[in-house]
Amino acid sequence: MTESARSKIGIIRYNLGRAWLALFGWKVTGEVPPGSKFVLVGAPHTSNWDFPFAIAACFVYRIKIHWMGKDSLFRWPYGWLMRLLGGIPIDRSHHRGVVNQIADAFKHRDELIIVIAAKGTRKKTEYWKSGFYWIAHSAQVPILCGYLDYKNKKTCIGLSFMPSGDVKQDMEKIRAFFGELHGKQAGLEDNIRLREED
Repeated sequence: MTESARSKIGIIRYNLGRAWLALFGWKVTGEVPPGSKFVLVGAPHTSNWDFPFAIAACFVYRIKIHWMGKDSLFRWPYGWLMRLLGGIPIDRSHHRGVVNQIADAFKHRDELIIVIAAKGTRKKTEYWKSGFYWIAHSAQVPILCGYLDYKNKKTCIGLSFMPSGDVKQDMEKIRAFFGELHGKQAGLEDNIRLREED
């Protein structure tokens, strides 16, 4: 694909994202820091509606996101579509595990932004899943945080830092950034804590 074609697609995506968010009265705040590799953590995750709003926001931020999916999703006849939509196949039975597989993907690409809903479900949970943290730590790429605040109709990308290995200290930064957010389904907002902190 030529640079001109990429630019046109980028403009189309940007305008689509703006139109979607404007239709619902949402505003976009914050900005993506310099860099081409991130583990993007999104919260809170309480509804299927999070997906279209997150995609629209990413179009406006002009970032191309990727996501992890079980390898069976990438077989014929839909595998090409899953990859086109940014999917990266993961073999959950592989002895190296998900964290190592994604860390390897970072090492073999010049640009990669993996988006992860750290809670891993729309239901209320006691802990976030810590995979996002250990992927970033293993691949030595920054964690980037973004949220959807339904109460104030605001999306924001802001906090970015390199994980230090001190889980509790790094999670304090993340908790401070997300603060008291309101998901679409009240009461299902994330409990921002990892088991490793206990």
